[in-house]
Amino acid sequence: MDLDAQDLKLLTLLQRDARQSNATLAEAANLSASACHRRVRRLEAGGVIAGYGARLDPVAIMRRTVVYVEFTLNGQSQAVLDLFEAAILLVPDVVECHLMAGSADYLAKVMAADSDDFARIHREHLSRLPGVVQMQSSFALRTVRAGRELPVPAYRSHNNR
Repeated sequence: MDLDAQDLKLLTLLQRDARQSNATLAEAANLSASACHRRVRRLEAGGVIAGYGARLDPVAIMRRTVVYVEFTLNGQSQAVLDLFEAAILLVPDVVECHLMAGSADYLAKVMAADSDDFARIHREHLSRLPGVVQMQSSFALRTVRAGRELPVPAYRSHNNR
């Protein structure tokens, strides 16, 4: 889907506040309300806007401990990767998991209440994941910047691509 400057502006504004009214959004984007509504629906239908949701405060829901876990698997075959990925998707405390290039095969972000809770997650879930030969955990001491908004690229004309 081709995105123009207005689309990119709408995406930026919606990431900051997806609950704002269409009229407020249209005014901020210098569009008519109907044009704004059409563009947002097109972005939704095209999959650019994947959904809407609430951002929760991890401390308020007792998830104040962030742990990054590196996993090394016993192989790189598609079957080994598929088995691991299917299993880690079932661990509710894993909020992100990425297939990596480098020394570890996967990097997962785990949200726990505290170190005792992480020990439970490790014992009941992570240590039982299929194909894992090594795990290394790193506890975040402080979150300096949490991922909230995706960087929206600056608009470039078709001639500058």
